[in-house]
Amino acid sequence: MFDVGVRVKAILTALMMSLLVAGCGSSQSVDETLVPPEARGTFPVTVEHKYGSTTVERQPSRIVTLGLSDHDAVLALGIRPVGAVDWFKERPYGKWPWTQALWGDKRPEIVGERDDYNLEKIAALKPELILAQYSGMKKEQYDKLSQIAPVVAQPPKYEDYAAPWQETTRMVGRALGLAQKADDLIAGIDRQFAQARAAHPEFAKLSMVVADTFEAGKFSAFTTTDPKMIFMTELGFRPFEPVKAQSKPEKNVVDVTSERFDLFDADRLVWLNSDTGAEARVRADPVYGKLKVSADKRDLFITYDNPPVGAAISFNTVLSIPYAIEQLVPKLAAVPGS
Repeated sequence: MFDVGVRVKAILTALMMSLLVAGCGSSQSVDETLVPPEARGTFPVTVEHKYGSTTVERQPSRIVTLGLSDHDAVLALGIRPVGAVDWFKERPYGKWPWTQALWGDKRPEIVGERDDYNLEKIAALKPELILAQYSGMKKEQYDKLSQIAPVVAQPPKYEDYAAPWQETTRMVGRALGLAQKADDLIAGIDRQFAQARAAHPEFAKLSMVVADTFEAGKFSAFTTTDPKMIFMTELGFRPFEPVKAQSKPEKNVVDVTSERFDLFDADRLVWLNSDTGAEARVRADPVYGKLKVSADKRDLFITYDNPPVGAAISFNTVLSIPYAIEQLVPKLAAVPGS
């Protein structure tokens, strides 16, 4: 949490002075190890966001991403962030196959976990732009971060963590002066989804639930605002109406005990295995065994790791989506009754 002590204030003061001095110069150098020539944008740009509007005057080199998956969009546009937040406790530059080559040996500084940002670490990186798209950044945090560098907060008109991947990608593209390149990336992903739907028209006839379980006896079905369900609907599947009926705008899941497993009895049920014992734990539940989706073997258990398909649809970005389509569509097509 933000606790602006003497040391942090000193960093902020020093940073502001350095920015003022830099602003007196006639030009700004661009770090080509972070922003190669082909990734440079057109500036100035002004971006509207949840807390107002932010103008980026010139090409930023040092970018910090505070949204859980924002770094994917920045990497896809050809730029390497110098700072990022952790999500899965595995480091965003770690094992995910869709970003390994793009990070290379330029590892970002971890500046927080989810929405708990370390102001001191962020300031020490001397960022020139801070992005927080897939985030829950509060106005107080935005105000404090804006003392360090221009901040582009969450997309307007959406609840936190509810903006579709297309919109967060466009927001990042606008902030980096690369709006057309972002649109091109989105169009490419849309074509891949269209190709998958065309190859499997049967998906459009089927209702879908994506679920997870983090402990025995407690189960979650993701709502239509969650990236995992967004991914499934873009493949053509229909959200399961009983889950939609139980959804609340402020939550991305419907939490139940096994007594309400009827909410999971869709045409297709995809479980995300958050740990190695998840599948055994679910199948051992006597209520679950009575579901038609279970008895007919129309359920599918996928993992966050080895291969990380669950992580790919959780990120649901321009980098992770192609990987998820490649890995998951054949498994969905092989489910009995498909």
